[in-house]
Amino acid sequence: MAYGVKIAKGDARKAAAVKRRHIRVRKRVSGTPARPRLVVTRSNRHMVAQVIDDIAGHTLASASTLDSSIRAAEGDKSAQAQQVGALVAERAKAAGVEAVVFDRGGNRYAGRIAALADAAREAGLKF
Repeated sequence: MAYGVKIAKGDARKAAAVKRRHIRVRKRVSGTPARPRLVVTRSNRHMVAQVIDDIAGHTLASASTLDSSIRAAEGDKSAQAQQVGALVAERAKAAGVEAVVFDRGGNRYAGRIAALADAAREAGLKF
């Protein structure tokens, strides 16, 4: 199946590039009960990470910068992303998940995305 994304200008061009990358990533990445998908959603202000079993259609664990423990913490956005990664890994392990596949959501693997992934790896999630 071919997915088309219109060529745009300015900020819309960046959004179209993210959409193209997201489609390309999701062609290959799918969560199973043995290895659910760790999805990262990034906005200008917040980060959300979810561990999803795509076959059952259930979210097994989630964490966000909107959680009270992270929201009260000090630090820049990368530090908050690290806290989200550690928290989602802790919650996933509590739900019985040891290994995940990483879905970067069309974002480039750099900055806050990489910080979240590294923190999740350090907390014990395998991917």
